[in-house]
Amino acid sequence: MNDALLEIRNLTVRYPGTTAVRDVAFQLQPGEALGIVGESGSGKSSIAGAILKSLGASARIAGEIAFEGRDLLRLSRADHRAVLGRRIGAVFQDPFTALNPARRVGGQIAEPMVRHLGAEPAHAMQRAIVLLRDMGIHRAEEVAHAFPHQLSGGMKQRTLIAAALACEPSLLILDEPTTALDVTVEAQILRLLARLRQQKRVSLLFISHNLGVVRRLCDSVAVMYASQFVELGRVGDVLEQPAHPYSKGLLASRPSLRAASRGSRLSAIQGQMPSAPRPEAGCVFAARCPFAEPRCTGGEQSLILTAPGHAARCWKAKTLGDWPRLAVEGTDLGEFRPGNALVNTNRLRKSFTMRRGMAAWRPSLANRWPRFRYQPTQVAAVDGVSLTISPGEVLGLVGESGCGKSTLGRLALRLLNCTDGSVEFDGADVGRLSGTDLSAFRKQAQIVFQNVGSSLNPRLSVGEALERPLVLFGLAKPRERRQRVEELLEMVRLPASYRLRYPHQLSGGERQRVAIARALASEPRFVVCDEPVSALDVSVQAAIVNLLADLRDRFGLAYLFISHDLAVVAQISDRVAVMYRGRICETGTPAELLAAPRHPYTRLLLAAAADESPTAEPSADIGAGATGCTFASRCPRRLPSICDTTVPTLRPVTSAHAVACHLDPIAKQQCGTIATASIPP
Repeated sequence: MNDALLEIRNLTVRYPGTTAVRDVAFQLQPGEALGIVGESGSGKSSIAGAILKSLGASARIAGEIAFEGRDLLRLSRADHRAVLGRRIGAVFQDPFTALNPARRVGGQIAEPMVRHLGAEPAHAMQRAIVLLRDMGIHRAEEVAHAFPHQLSGGMKQRTLIAAALACEPSLLILDEPTTALDVTVEAQILRLLARLRQQKRVSLLFISHNLGVVRRLCDSVAVMYASQFVELGRVGDVLEQPAHPYSKGLLASRPSLRAASRGSRLSAIQGQMPSAPRPEAGCVFAARCPFAEPRCTGGEQSLILTAPGHAARCWKAKTLGDWPRLAVEGTDLGEFRPGNALVNTNRLRKSFTMRRGMAAWRPSLANRWPRFRYQPTQVAAVDGVSLTISPGEVLGLVGESGCGKSTLGRLALRLLNCTDGSVEFDGADVGRLSGTDLSAFRKQAQIVFQNVGSSLNPRLSVGEALERPLVLFGLAKPRERRQRVEELLEMVRLPASYRLRYPHQLSGGERQRVAIARALASEPRFVVCDEPVSALDVSVQAAIVNLLADLRDRFGLAYLFISHDLAVVAQISDRVAVMYRGRICETGTPAELLAAPRHPYTRLLLAAAADESPTAEPSADIGAGATGCTFASRCPRRLPSICDTTVPTLRPVTSAHAVACHLDPIAKQQCGTIATASIPP
C-alpha cells in the first residue's frame, strides 16, 4: 500500500516553444524532505508551480500530481485553493514581490488563519506575532504592524515562511527559502524546519541552489538539468559520491570556507545550459560534458540504478568512478597591497526618522482590536563607519540581515544622502558633486542591486536595458550597440538571444546575471555588489565570481562586495569587514578573520556557517543600544560595567586586522579602568 503524501508521475510542463519539465517522477512520504538542486532555468520552480497551479495560462501541464490520494490537476479551482491554503504551504523565491505592499505584515500572516481555520482576527494576529518570534525576528509586535517596504530582504523572507506555517500544513514547498538570509538566521530557520518535521511530520519539497543547506535538511536530493532529473538518491549518496558528470561539476564548483589566493579561480562547468533542450536527441548535458562520446548524442538517456536507491541519467555513470575535482587554472598574484584610496567613507552615519513605520508602532493587544499610538523614533542604520577601498581591491562586507550593509552601499554611491560624515571618490567629496561631475561619478560607480526583480524595468527587454547606459554615457554608436549588448550577455553566460526577452521571461538567476551585465555596461571603476550571486546556483555562481575577479585584475575594478555567504566572500575579497547593527565590529584579511576571529560576533557567524548550531542561536534581545556595545546582550563574554555603557572603537591587532571589542586581549591591555582578572577569557 502506497502511503506517500505526495506522488508525482510523469510530470511534463510545456510553454510555447520550450519544455520546462519532462517526465519527472518522485514520491514524498510524511515527514520526508526532498531537495531539488540545479541551474537557474532548469525547471525546478516549474515543478513547484505545477503543484500550486501558478504557472499561468500559457503553461501546459501533463502527468499526475497525487496529494493525499487526490490528483491536484483534476481538482476544481475552489477545491484546489482550499487544499493550498490549509494543507500545502509555499514560500516563493522572491520575497520582494510575494508580499502585498499595501498590507501590513501581520495581516498577511493572519489572513490564512482567518480564511481557512476560522480564527478570530485578534487571535490570528497574536498567533502571527508568535510565528514572527519563531522566525528569529525581534520586536515582533512592531514588525507585525509594519509594511513590507519597511523590512529588510531577510526579514521579508522570514515573514513569508511564517505565513506558510500559519495553518500548520502537512506539505511545505520552499523555493529558495534561505537565499536572502544570513548564516545565523539561516541556521535558526533550518533548525525550525527540522523540528517541524520531527514533531509534526511536515514534509518538505525544498528547492535550492545551496548544496550545504540541502545536505543539512533533506533526506533525498534530485539534481535537475535542462528539464530532467539527471540524478536522484539519498542526500549522502548523491553529495558524497555523485554519479552524473553534471552533479560532479556542481560539487566541484563550491567555494570552501577558507581564504583563497588572489589569483585563484573557482571550478565552473564550461558552456551554458541549452534554452530549448531536446532530450530525445541524446543526453541534454552532452555539449558540456568532459566525458561525452558520439554515443551520448544518439538516443534518449534514461535513469539507471548505480546503487540501491541511487539513479543517474548517464550510461557511463558506473564507469566514471571517483572523478577528481576539475583543475582550476589560476596564478598566485601574491598579497594585495593597497594604494591611495579610491573610495573613502569618513565616520559615515545615516539615521531614519520612523514616524509611521515599524519602529514607531506601539501596539497594545489587551483589547479585541489592537490600538496604536505613533512615536517618532530615530534609527541609525549606519553609525560612524569609516572604510577605505583602493583601486583593484575587493572589500567584503558581511553581517546579519538588517545590519546596514545595503544602506552603506547606497551611501557610498550617493543613492542615499548621509546624515553625518562624508564619502570621497578619487579625492572628491561625493556629497558636493553636481552637474557633469556628478554624471561622471555615476558612470564610474555602479551597483548590482539585491532585489533584481524590481530593479529591472518590466517594460524594457534585456537588450534595451543593457543599451540604456551605452546611450546615456555615449559609450557606443547606434550600429555598435547590439554587438556590445551581446558581448555583455556572453560575459555573464547568457545566450545572445536573451536580448529579446523581458524580465518576466527570466528565472531569478538569469535576472541576476542581467543586472550584473547592466552594471558593467558603463565600464565603471567601482561597483557595489549587493548580494550579486545570492540567486545563482553554485556553477553559475563560480563563473560570475571568476568573472568579477577577472574584471578586477584586468581593469583594476574596485568592489564593495556585500554578501551573507562567507565562503564566497573568502574567495574573492582582499579584506573583509564584519558589520553589526550599523557598526563595523571587525576588519581584516580573509585569512586572519577565518583563522583567528577576535570579535564574538565574527565567531558566531563562522560557527553558523560551519553548522555549529549551539553557537549560532541568537538571543531574545538584539543589542544594548547606542550607549554601549550593540552586541552586548548576545555576547557570552559580556561585562556589564563597560560593555553596556561604552561604545567600543576599532583597535588594530595587526597592520590589516582591527577589532571593536572591550574584551579583546589588545583592548584589555589598553583599558586601565578594568581589572584584567575580572574579564572572562
